[in-house]
Amino acid sequence: MLKALRFFGWPLLAGVLIALLIIQRYPQWVGLPSLDVNLQQAPQTTSVQQGPVSYADAVTIAAPSVVNLYTTKVINKPAHPLFEDPQFRRFFGDNSPKQKRMESSLGSGVIMSPEGYILTNNHVTSGADQIVVALKDGRETLARVIGSDPETDLAVLKIDLKNLPAITIGRSDNIRIGDVALAIGNPFGVGQTVTMGIISATGRNQLGLNNYEDFIQTDAAINPGNSGGALVDANGNLTGINTAIFSKSGGSQGIGFAIPVKLAMEVMKSIIEHGQVIRGWLGIEVQPLTQELAESFGLSGRPGIVVAGIFRDGPAQKAGLQLGDVILSIDGEPAGDGRKSMNQVARIKPTDKVTIQVMRNGKELKLTAEIGLRPPPAPAQEKEG
Repeated sequence: MLKALRFFGWPLLAGVLIALLIIQRYPQWVGLPSLDVNLQQAPQTTSVQQGPVSYADAVTIAAPSVVNLYTTKVINKPAHPLFEDPQFRRFFGDNSPKQKRMESSLGSGVIMSPEGYILTNNHVTSGADQIVVALKDGRETLARVIGSDPETDLAVLKIDLKNLPAITIGRSDNIRIGDVALAIGNPFGVGQTVTMGIISATGRNQLGLNNYEDFIQTDAAINPGNSGGALVDANGNLTGINTAIFSKSGGSQGIGFAIPVKLAMEVMKSIIEHGQVIRGWLGIEVQPLTQELAESFGLSGRPGIVVAGIFRDGPAQKAGLQLGDVILSIDGEPAGDGRKSMNQVARIKPTDKVTIQVMRNGKELKLTAEIGLRPPPAPAQEKEG
């Protein structure tokens, strides 16, 4: 018996080891699940598209179209108190010496056409007596103001030079949050500078910067002097006009705003054709419909805006709107946001008629108003950037 175990023991042990190896390598032979199948069904690593190593090609395309602006204006200095003394004026009359000083500022602009039209910010050129345009190729010339639009903070300039490098226009309505953004301008007067970031947000409004706001937000560094410069995509196409920054220190804190090129082009076209931006106007002031007001009007769950003010002899008054009316819709568009509704009216051509659905004393009414021409706005506030 002992001899038999010695004779058959080693072959038996070797056979068991071989069987275990076969089962581990080919489990499906004995009805076990295949490891190969499990590996094939395991999730694969996600492939992420990588961006280019350099954006030099985009800068090469766009940078020649971005210009530096140097503006000057004459400021009357306050007279010395002595000159205002009645005894002094008694002897010298009103012929007291007048002191003046030159005030200069800087900004940026974008060449939009080979004919020499340049887009910049209104706050860059407002009140300027002289505007010097410096091109990247070293040429300098004086510019004249074709027109401005304080409500969007845009201005159109014109220069008369040959072989001007017009920028390539992009699509601001197709940009996405996370897209690469390059800001080109003349910050602090150091010369043309390029900064890079991403699109942080789109459709920013209610910032209190302009009457009509639809900003692109970016974290590309924008500093004083960048105003009016270009915001371009990774291919060098213009997507916006840099206009303002949010800052507590005066420098870039990663929150900059640009006017979408689609809106900028509409403004420029209107200024060139009409000398001003033609906007529709109803002549009303509105306020949001709060939950409390909605319940008092019996409008819970329905959008609307409340008429808080009416301009005398304006289109709204002529159409029969009254204080306290709740506007439910304008030309079929729900009026749930006052700014959005007023922007809708602004896009309507003056003399066109619109249907306004209102709620008054619990009853729905339909009124017809003839859109008027929006009167000139008050001077725009100064901005940083």
